[in-house]
Amino acid sequence: MASAHAKTKRPGEIVRTLVMGLWLPAIFLAGFLFSFLPAFHHPTPHHIKVAVAAPPTTTAQLQHQLDTALPGGFTLRQVDSAAEARSAVLNNDAVAAFAPAPHHPQLYGSKADGASMESVIRQVFTSAAQKTGATLDFQELVPTRPGDPGTSPFYLLMACTLPAYFLVVTMQRAVGFSRRAHVATMVGGGVGAALASYLTGAYAMDAIPQHPLSLLYLFLLTQSVSLTSYGLVSFLGPLFPGVSVTLFLMLSAPSSGAAVPVGLLPDFFRFLHPVLPMGNTADALRNIGYFNDRQLGRPTAVLCAWVALGAALIVLGYVKHLRQLVREARAGMTEYVPVPPAEDPTVELPEPIALPPRRHHFGEQPPMLTGRVSGPVGEPLPDVTITVTDPHGRQLLHTRTDQNGEYAATGFHDGYALVVAGAPGRQPVATRLLLDRATPVNQDFILTPRQHAVPGRMHSHPATTVAHDH
Repeated sequence: MASAHAKTKRPGEIVRTLVMGLWLPAIFLAGFLFSFLPAFHHPTPHHIKVAVAAPPTTTAQLQHQLDTALPGGFTLRQVDSAAEARSAVLNNDAVAAFAPAPHHPQLYGSKADGASMESVIRQVFTSAAQKTGATLDFQELVPTRPGDPGTSPFYLLMACTLPAYFLVVTMQRAVGFSRRAHVATMVGGGVGAALASYLTGAYAMDAIPQHPLSLLYLFLLTQSVSLTSYGLVSFLGPLFPGVSVTLFLMLSAPSSGAAVPVGLLPDFFRFLHPVLPMGNTADALRNIGYFNDRQLGRPTAVLCAWVALGAALIVLGYVKHLRQLVREARAGMTEYVPVPPAEDPTVELPEPIALPPRRHHFGEQPPMLTGRVSGPVGEPLPDVTITVTDPHGRQLLHTRTDQNGEYAATGFHDGYALVVAGAPGRQPVATRLLLDRATPVNQDFILTPRQHAVPGRMHSHPATTVAHDH
């Protein structure tokens, strides 16, 4: 068993540890309080498009009446006939259509644009008709499928988004996986999540259309989330979860229009709706299911742009990693420029930790650095101090060897580190290593008695980097 000696934390380090542990829960708290709650609380109409089959003067009068009751709530578009007004709804060019008449004005609705949206429109136009002593007739033009209560697509979108994000988090712990393996796993996971959501939503629940395009857009949603999140790791390190959660959950879900129709959301979320992946996927599924595949250009372009952004970030992150290795080599951190590992930089653990050298259970962090310290004739040296520092001299880890002279540690950021072994009465030995989570490093040390060392000099035992299966 290894005995790790933890150093006493200063107040500043305690605060930093608390901040590192609490910042992500704080993002969730703020997201639900200041994103979900404002978006879903008290839905109010905003510039809802309604086609009106009436002369321009009548349309203008009705617009003034509605602006007085709900300023900015509705945008009326004058058309020449009731048939043209109906076509505007069927083609998804308007949310509703209205044909004024002296005693029985006609309102045409589209529940496919949201049941709550249709309910608000009926209430407003019924109230307007009653003020003139008329009775409003309503006709549903685009009803939702029996299995879709209106919110089922929202949960299917969440079923694609959350696994795609958590798969990226899991990949940061996939030691030994190459960049290609990471990407292939995320693509395969996206196929699985999209297929499961499609089969459940389309065939088991009848909540989304049974159309191959539905499966395609669900898959594009998973890749928008996973590839972009994975690409952010190289630039944000351990902070990438906060950015990904904010983009793809806290902002994307409320602005999607799948839970509350877009026309009832506040301005900020209506602005985000055509930009973020979840809203575009929701629009694509609705247009496929109810509007004969119309208006798919924008959702397709935006989702493909997110996928392309993720791919570009991954490539740029790899180039950044290569340049870092070259800079360190030129600065003398190694005598040669090593062949760069293919693995992507991964999320840095909060703090490097010592491990028991011989006990590594499934699910535990595998060691990145192992080794054995012995004397000149091969005898194990217990209780030898092992210190690991970064290239700038900052101490990363301080531990000791066990009774077998062995040590193990993990949690280091990929890159070069200085490892020093020292014990009372023996000459300390230091070596510089390239630590990489995908390739565990074994570094042994031989410590000679101090009287055999040349005074005033430190001898460096040659580094032996051997990959082991733990």
